[in-house]
Amino acid sequence: MNLPLFVSADATEQVLNWPDMIECLRMAYSIELSDVCNPPRTAAYGDGNWLRTLTAVPPVGRFMGSKVFGLSREKSVNYLITLFDQDSGEIVGLIDGNEITSLRTAATSALAVSLMAGTQPMTVGVLGSGTEAHAHLAAISSVVEISKANIFSPTQANRERFAANYSEKLNVPCIAVGSPREAVEACDIVIGATNAMTGSPILLGEWLTPQALVVAIGSTMSKQHEIDPRTIEVSDLIVCDMIEEIVHETGDFIAAREAGVAFENKLVSLDELVRGDLNDRLATASRTMFKSVGSAVQDIAVAELAFNRAVDNGLAIELPIEFRVKQA
Repeated sequence: MNLPLFVSADATEQVLNWPDMIECLRMAYSIELSDVCNPPRTAAYGDGNWLRTLTAVPPVGRFMGSKVFGLSREKSVNYLITLFDQDSGEIVGLIDGNEITSLRTAATSALAVSLMAGTQPMTVGVLGSGTEAHAHLAAISSVVEISKANIFSPTQANRERFAANYSEKLNVPCIAVGSPREAVEACDIVIGATNAMTGSPILLGEWLTPQALVVAIGSTMSKQHEIDPRTIEVSDLIVCDMIEEIVHETGDFIAAREAGVAFENKLVSLDELVRGDLNDRLATASRTMFKSVGSAVQDIAVAELAFNRAVDNGLAIELPIEFRVKQA
């Protein structure tokens, strides 16, 4: 038995790039995914802290695994991804999942956008200026041509810094604006990447253009609100990475149901989109949405890519530990 290897967050940053992550996720979603191989997350709550677990046995790839991450009472978070060889059962790798979490989220959104957006140059509105907002604009710019980006964040210095940074990176106008409405009006693609903890949505459906594509990732728990019920109501097609979690555990969809918005017939899965099963519906849809809460299959697919690249580049660290094996 080989000793397990550790891949740090710094190593993952060095070896991962958007095209390869998007392609590995395309492969992961090219086969129908069910709750059997990619079940909903579990969460345990304490007094001011919580721990979440995501597990998957992907139909493609070498590894199965889990991601465990917890919010401490001091409001810090660590992420651990464990990779098991699907054939031998060995624990092969331990991965710092901090960077992978934001990268796989943005790469998954970019995969969806590549299949849902048009081919013409796009104007983009970004709500948020944190890690996920940065990653999403970078990832989506790798699959569509962006002609202009509007950036809103409640903190003026943050949005101005973000806009200046991406004006240089993308070589297109990126403009810091003073309100969410200014950010998204007249935009082809709207990215919601906020912390969604204000108690009220930041994106209103009445602001959207008739052909807008919304990418919403901020609300992943019942108390989080990023988009209003009207945004869901005016969306003709809503592609989801985890339909049941989105419907029952996110504040946005809980609020929409309470407001009487019927959306069940609009919800479709990301693997359906990737396999081409939605081409006819996409052709007739006006406003569309990609709604993501993240899933273990995304974590394991990107972690496997990072693990293999780190090994190839001598960046994986052999751990002087051995796990005792029990025969089932």
